Amino acid sequence: MNTTEQPTAPAGFRYNAQGHLIPVDQIKEIDLARDEIVNELLDKAQSIGAQVAAFKKEALESIQAFAELSAERYGARLGGKKGNITLTSFDGHYQLVRSIADRITFDERLQAAKSLIDECLKDWTKDARSEIQTLIHSAFEADKKGNLATHKILGLRTIKIDDPKWLKAMEAISDAITVSSTKTYVRFYVRNDSGQYTQISLDPTEL
Repeated sequence: MNTTEQPTAPAGFRYNAQGHLIPVDQIKEIDLARDEIVNELLDKAQSIGAQVAAFKKEALESIQAFAELSAERYGARLGGKKGNITLTSFDGHYQLVRSIADRITFDERLQAAKSLIDECLKDWTKDARSEIQTLIHSAFEADKKGNLATHKILGLRTIKIDDPKWLKAMEAISDAITVSSTKTYVRFYVRNDSGQYTQISLDPTEL
């Protein structure tokens, strides 16, 4: 967990938000009370966060070790830690899932694909349905942070169009795909009375 270490103020003083030393007897009681509750809860939050991180590490190592043990029973050796795994308790009451998600970005070839698609739309202006045009244009719209909707761009490849330019554009999209990072998740589930698995949240924002 990345945190900025707070400087230690001399006895009888506190640092304010601008980094200035302020005598404690000049600070309002409500400001001191606010400071106390913020620091108390943040200290606990950081401690819990560290425990969750350590638990996730332990869980992932245990799952990987079990997967390797299971593979050895068949004389197989796992080539790495890739792959999703679901483990269920003997009575079916508990279930844990390790999933690995790749973060996909696109290189400069996406611009070539966009150019070819624009040419297609220009050629199809008279015949293309407005829904298709809207779908295509929305796929290349960036959000407020400038990020493209990966699933929308990849979804264009499912549209069956035989136009040579379109097919070339879809090839350019496929070639532009780059896996920029990989993140591993571990999730825990318990079966409820209706037989459905519900997730046990380790994120306090979801409680």
